[in-house]
Amino acid sequence: MTGKDGEAVVLRVPRGTQILDAETGELLADLTEGEFVPVRGGRGGRGNANFATPTRRAPRISEEGRAGQARDLVLELKLIADVGIVGLPNAGKSTLISRISAARPKIADYPFTTLTPSLGVVRVDDEKSFVVADVPGLVEGAHQGVGLGHQFLRHVERTSVILHLVGLAPGDGEPAQAYRTIRRELEQYAGDLAGKESIVALNKIDLMGPEERKKIEESFQKDTGIKPLAVSAASGEGLNILVRRLSEVIERLKEEQDDGR
Repeated sequence: MTGKDGEAVVLRVPRGTQILDAETGELLADLTEGEFVPVRGGRGGRGNANFATPTRRAPRISEEGRAGQARDLVLELKLIADVGIVGLPNAGKSTLISRISAARPKIADYPFTTLTPSLGVVRVDDEKSFVVADVPGLVEGAHQGVGLGHQFLRHVERTSVILHLVGLAPGDGEPAQAYRTIRRELEQYAGDLAGKESIVALNKIDLMGPEERKKIEESFQKDTGIKPLAVSAASGEGLNILVRRLSEVIERLKEEQDDGR
């Protein structure tokens, strides 16, 4: 009844929300910024004033308006973060993000403690910072919907760097195998994830002595060809080195992106 003065219906969504057509699955918009109009209101009919003439000043004639568009949409959020932390359940992802940022996810000693992704801002110094995301629920078969991983794997796609966190507790399994399991799931979910910059950190080194730690690090490097960082999210050992390494990689990737424009 308000015609052109009617207010638009605006739905505010987080940055990184994708809008898809529910019937076709077509991606309509990726709202990393700005706005998008997926459906428009109907065209209003002409009121009686449009039919007034010098001899018929108060006509009782009008037109009905046309209905607006109707559409079923799917809104899917893909978090925007610089670093995505991945690893098997109980690798220590929640503890790590709580130590290097102000994020406070639920932490407990059982699998699938984290049921939703956590975002945290890591302060490197007064001028530098970056955003980390804890991607929960990854297990073997995650790309097919096993565990909770299928709900959260999409968040890894937006990250610049993948941090593989491998637990060294007795129940965490063989480190190289744990790393390969998660890497394989990422590759099978989306092949281009394998090409992302990645860093591997062996967590929970506070549970062992220096000699055993060195032996595990050397064995991991021999099996995978990757030299890992050694950290303890619980005690804080090695976290400063890890944060600096992540910051350096992020800065390098940003410079390369700027040079390629």
